[in-house]
Amino acid sequence: MKKDLVSIKDLSTQDINDLLLLATELKTKGMQLGCPLIGKSLALIFEKPSMRTRVSFEVAMYQLGGQAIYLGPEEAGLGKREAAKDFAKVLSRYVDGVVIRTFAHNTVVELAKNATIPVINGLSDFSHPCQALGDILTIKEKFGVIKGIKLAWVGDGNNVLHSLLYACAKMGMQLSIATPEGYEPDKNVLSEAEKMAKESGATISLSKDPVEAVKGADVIYTDVWTSMGQEKEYNKRLKDFKGFQINDKLLSKAKPGTRVMHCLPAHRGEEITDEVMDGDKAIVYDQAENRLHIQKAILVKLLSSVQRIADSG
Repeated sequence: MKKDLVSIKDLSTQDINDLLLLATELKTKGMQLGCPLIGKSLALIFEKPSMRTRVSFEVAMYQLGGQAIYLGPEEAGLGKREAAKDFAKVLSRYVDGVVIRTFAHNTVVELAKNATIPVINGLSDFSHPCQALGDILTIKEKFGVIKGIKLAWVGDGNNVLHSLLYACAKMGMQLSIATPEGYEPDKNVLSEAEKMAKESGATISLSKDPVEAVKGADVIYTDVWTSMGQEKEYNKRLKDFKGFQINDKLLSKAKPGTRVMHCLPAHRGEEITDEVMDGDKAIVYDQAENRLHIQKAILVKLLSSVQRIADSG
């Protein structure tokens, strides 16, 4: 792997498979594998609030033997209190790795460019690689395979979808996307994913019809219609996304064994109903848990070595 995790685009299929294997090992064996990151420190730079990303990374570092140091907007002040370049160079002298959760994707790129330690994208307005990798781990657990699984995305063409486009294309999945007019995924991401799909045997399709997208789907995935930073668009988005809700009626158009995913937090009653969220087809909390395990694997891969885990066992 590269020393950074900025985008799934930068990972090979083998990199992803290695992370999935290691995450499963860390999940099932836990403390039997020792503390591979003992003495290591991870800086968490958060310009956006978070529950899952912060807690999962802090717990991951603790359980792996290291520590996490949280730097919120007041402490970081990237581009305001201090240039990102200087911030990256100083942090490289203090800690062993950085997780950044930010608005502008270019901030992640700039940190990675200037840091001499691994930089992990904890979320940007462009991509969310840790989420998508955790999702792929969850799909593998539920279905036993990844290649050939059909995932239907219903909703906004946002950062999570961008990461899923790369992940599904690299892993040979079938990705069916339904978005309202004007909310399609980034054209460059789509083009790059389509090229990857030709090599892996994956398929990617786009439509404006949720019913068409979910036909034959093994997994139906959605996210909020209005993300952080888009609050002024709330009323418009409610209108534009009418008909894109994941509800029992839409689920009836999919196969009986279809599972439902949501990266959380969910706006219950908007993009997904309570009945679906709380129903037996939803695996959203399994997704949330697997963020912890896949991030453990990412941290071990970037901050230590797999061999060290094997030796500690």
